[in-house]
Amino acid sequence: MEYREIPRSDLKVSLIGLGTMTWGEQNTEAEGHEQMDYALEQGVNLFDVAEMYPVPPVAETCHETERIIGTWFADRGKRDQVILATKVVGPGTHVTHIRDGARLDRPNIMTAVEGSLKRLQTDYIDLYQLHWPDRPVPLFGGRDYNPPRRDDSVPIEETLKVLGELVAQGKVRYIGLSNETPWGAMKFLQAAEGFGLPRIVTIQNSYNLLNRTFDAGLSEVCHYEDVRSLPYSPLAFGRLTGKYRGGVMPDGARLTLWERFARYNGPNSDAAIEEYARIAGEAGMSLTQMSLAWINQRHHVASNLIGATSMEQLKENIASVEVNLPGEVRKAIDTVHHRFPNPCP
Repeated sequence: MEYREIPRSDLKVSLIGLGTMTWGEQNTEAEGHEQMDYALEQGVNLFDVAEMYPVPPVAETCHETERIIGTWFADRGKRDQVILATKVVGPGTHVTHIRDGARLDRPNIMTAVEGSLKRLQTDYIDLYQLHWPDRPVPLFGGRDYNPPRRDDSVPIEETLKVLGELVAQGKVRYIGLSNETPWGAMKFLQAAEGFGLPRIVTIQNSYNLLNRTFDAGLSEVCHYEDVRSLPYSPLAFGRLTGKYRGGVMPDGARLTLWERFARYNGPNSDAAIEEYARIAGEAGMSLTQMSLAWINQRHHVASNLIGATSMEQLKENIASVEVNLPGEVRKAIDTVHHRFPNPCP
């Protein structure tokens, strides 16, 4: 396993990170424990979760993923071998079952942290992330920004001061963003400098061959500001495994079960996937491994957050660290991207 240092921190994370959002919904507690056992054996040291997980977020299973990780820590006693990342929800009608009126202010963040610590059975979180901004921005399938008619969002400085309290208390070691924009990232960095508060060290956004919007602005922020990315949905909800090619809808798969995850569907996506599958086949590798290896080699990436519902998938995903894409393959990928730029948000 390759490990990468996150600048301005003492975090050294595995190139592959373990995403967990299916545990408690598509995966049982025992299966989650099995995945953690195997991942740790393979050198994966970053586990990423959120208070909202599993997905889809509903009251019946809310917080279950954090609880599953907590029971694994209690049983295995390996908390010191894991870099643990979790997230606090922002405002939204889809999370009123977590906290009605959830905002990124002091009462909500403090309540969220205490809940996560209890469920995770730990007294500290290595990386605490804002799951999405408090202000209106395109989220979970949106791409284009439209100014809000009314903006009563919690000021970034206020949110950052609360996170600074948690760092000072030792409950959180480092902080990061998720589903953020270049403007938002720079405002957090500006506030940290201006008020002497903790800097963000990571940004966790969707990033894959069907969605390279991160490269348009956030990639430059990472380069110049010593921030690193933690890409999620690296396989575009499984579209980049090829299992949905030809209109096939496998039993039990996420896109088969829930229409809400259809953001990577569409004719341009289908066309791009066919081209990427051709490139992978000609290079003698699976579409899955090529898609993950491409992310692994991007300059801003600290850890590629894979997710799996089966051990077979998990093993193939982790094995992508052994794949090195030749220059001609990367060039062919870029050619397809130029033909079908970001077909899905």
